[in-house]
Amino acid sequence: MKTVITSKFQTTIPKKIREKLKLSVNDTLEWNVERGRITVLPLHKNFLLHKNSIKTGAGDIGKDISLARKLRSEKYR
Repeated sequence: MKTVITSKFQTTIPKKIREKLKLSVNDTLEWNVERGRITVLPLHKNFLLHKNSIKTGAGDIGKDISLARKLRSEKYR
């Protein structure tokens, strides 16, 4: 596969590669130069693998706000 570098030094990742590597908007790519070759590695957000792994109950927003205000006021005493 070939791509072209634009006047702004941008290029398009071919669709087959995006799909195979499961790349999406705002994903990060790491570029390396090794012995005159460029390698590009996707850096996936691994924290998404842990989605829903921690179970929490319903919170009490009023209590949380009061606690945050108390801690903030103690910080400036």
